[in-house]
Amino acid sequence: MAGVWVGAAALVAAGWRGRRSPHRLMRGAALWTLKDVPHYSRQCLMVSRSLCSARCDSNEKTFDKILIANRGEIACRVIKTCKKMGIKTVAIHSDVDASSVHVKMADEAVCVGPAPTSKSYLNMDAIMEAIKKTGAQAVHPGYGFLSENREFAKCLAEEDVIFIGPDTHAIQAMGDKIESKLLAKKAKVNTIPGFDGVVKDADEAVRIAREIGYPVMIKASAGGGGKGMRIAWDDEETRDGFRFSSQEAASSFGDDRLLIEKFIDNPRHIEIQVLGDKHGNALWLNERECSIQRRNQKVVEEAPSIFLDSETRRAMGEQAVALAKAVKYSSAGTVEFLVDSKKNFYFLEMNTRLQVEHPVTECITGLDLVQEMIRVAKGYPLRHKQADIPINGWAVECRVYAEDPYKSFGLPSIGRLSQYQEPIHLPGVRVDSGIQPGSDISIYYDPMISKLITYGSDRTEALKRMEDALDNYVIRGVTHNIALLREVIINSRFIKGDINTKFLSDVYPDGFKGHKLTENERNQLLAIASSLFVASQLRAQRFLEHENSRVPIIKPQVATWELSIKLRDEVHTVVASNSGPTFSVEVDGSKLNVTSTWNLASPLLSVNIDGTERTIQCLSREAGGTMSIQFLGTVKSDAEMETRAEPAARGTMLEALKSQLKMYVKQTGSAHLARSPQTSKSYRHYKVHILTKLAAELNKFMLEKVAEDTSSTLRSPMPGVVVAVSVKPGDMVAEGQEICVIEAMKMQNSMTAGKTGKVKLVHCKAGDTVGEGDLLVELE
Repeated sequence: MAGVWVGAAALVAAGWRGRRSPHRLMRGAALWTLKDVPHYSRQCLMVSRSLCSARCDSNEKTFDKILIANRGEIACRVIKTCKKMGIKTVAIHSDVDASSVHVKMADEAVCVGPAPTSKSYLNMDAIMEAIKKTGAQAVHPGYGFLSENREFAKCLAEEDVIFIGPDTHAIQAMGDKIESKLLAKKAKVNTIPGFDGVVKDADEAVRIAREIGYPVMIKASAGGGGKGMRIAWDDEETRDGFRFSSQEAASSFGDDRLLIEKFIDNPRHIEIQVLGDKHGNALWLNERECSIQRRNQKVVEEAPSIFLDSETRRAMGEQAVALAKAVKYSSAGTVEFLVDSKKNFYFLEMNTRLQVEHPVTECITGLDLVQEMIRVAKGYPLRHKQADIPINGWAVECRVYAEDPYKSFGLPSIGRLSQYQEPIHLPGVRVDSGIQPGSDISIYYDPMISKLITYGSDRTEALKRMEDALDNYVIRGVTHNIALLREVIINSRFIKGDINTKFLSDVYPDGFKGHKLTENERNQLLAIASSLFVASQLRAQRFLEHENSRVPIIKPQVATWELSIKLRDEVHTVVASNSGPTFSVEVDGSKLNVTSTWNLASPLLSVNIDGTERTIQCLSREAGGTMSIQFLGTVKSDAEMETRAEPAARGTMLEALKSQLKMYVKQTGSAHLARSPQTSKSYRHYKVHILTKLAAELNKFMLEKVAEDTSSTLRSPMPGVVVAVSVKPGDMVAEGQEICVIEAMKMQNSMTAGKTGKVKLVHCKAGDTVGEGDLLVELE
């Protein structure tokens, strides 16, 4: 049934339960075939009735074989649609990606070079050779890498290979921010005041910034994705911004040209999805709200926007289509706008490729944008009119990254996924990923783990499903940003729609600290921790009572378990008893009933606390009695919980638990770190440690480990590559002075001195690869 396309709405309407014949459900053009519906969750990708009449024509001949010039989740995404269309696929990969998911999914795979992107995924010669070797008729570039590279599209055209994207003229016109702004003005599209030429050097950047008036935005003329962008509020920041932006632009796009424009403070970032063909037709497929960002990169997106009314939406859509028609745009593309509090909107840029956040548009319109791109590339006209495009329901996307959200809202983390389980068993959930258990997150590529999308009939339902999905997402082996994502979507300002691009820095001015427990949530956590401890003890007793044992066993008679739980600097008295799967727990005088299956082998545990459903993750349980619990999304909090347990009749001597200090990097509002890493108490999990009464008494006499004085050391807050070292032993440095620059995932970060002093030792040099916490420089 590869040629039969079915929407989730049609499945639900027909009462599909996984057993009924799919022949009854051939209602129209949509995203996924039946065999793929369970993976993406049937309720997520609903198709509006207005589009159900448009069927995937099996007689439409497109391509026999397509090469995907990308990696990771977007390569997997394109391959899925190609399979549904009956198109064979070719994956390219670097040597370190040889076992990646996209390589396994494709019909063929070709290695195009070593790990660095410049030698593999940006290596046009190697990719062109792969095309010739495999006989691919077309290339889908995904996003990033060569997706907006005019020279690559030109090379393909010279070899009679179709580029699944716009023509070279549109790529050049819209990919160059300077030229695109001039064209936008000509097409009567609202634009931001600024300098329309190329900025030559730092001195000219300062002169232009003064003429425009601070604050200004310095950004790369080519590319996108937040790379090569800086906000400058004065001359010094303009000079630094010019240096870092030009270096990042050259590294990411091979083009170091910059432009400067007025920075609109506290705007919303709202974009319009457009779709054009080679016959002069163009549509706007509604908007996406992308205002939740860190370092100019999007974190949470949704469609539609809670802020726009129908009149503003139509005006933005019509201007986006006018711009697309002005350059004869023929593919899927995105026109980005900044929108102020009065709903005035200004053209920001146009991305001439498939956007990372395209799934939310697919959810509310029912269109498969990859399929539409392939059809258009083959020369077919669009199948829909503007009046056919609906807003059906609400969709939210969270970008799940291998990042530490407690450091500048997300500095990259690397490692291997020891355990990985997507929450696709939940209704209304779609996960676009390109990883599996055992996959490596390396320093060479973007640290994205997946795109988590939820769909609902309205915004409230979509957000509730996202909250549940984040709680049910199992990621072990790398640090991730689920705690931050969950806090964003439950924040009162976000729920009301009171957001802008400075949302994170406004809500968390001192950086993200994790979830702050209310009194009720604290009691729930203490009750759950107590129940987990008792359940594990009871399970251990049952294991000892083997039915074939010849040694008589005396069952310990324990009616209640007395626990002393230390949370932050407070000690809480807890008494727990059980009756089957239900534990009765008294916490500081409050009684709670906790019910669960208590399957301690499962990575997820659903718990009912007096009618309130919670999903927790017991991240670890050590033989010594230590348990790490993920609760309400938090996997690192500003407090440690230490539990001392004394059963009424027996206990076990265990070692005391010591806290760990973690570095924290203050968010500065720009893409580089303006200060050296600061130390503060923060912990990765809620930790529980059990001691007997005697051990608890003896623990009072144990010496506390003295915390290391880190004011004289500079350590790397993330894994990366040292780009430059600005000091040598014997140099005097002032507080805030740049010591070195580290590049991680193509973002350059300035490491600065935490105090004034003399450099004692330098432990790194340009070109070195460093890990998180590695010592870089020591001061006397």
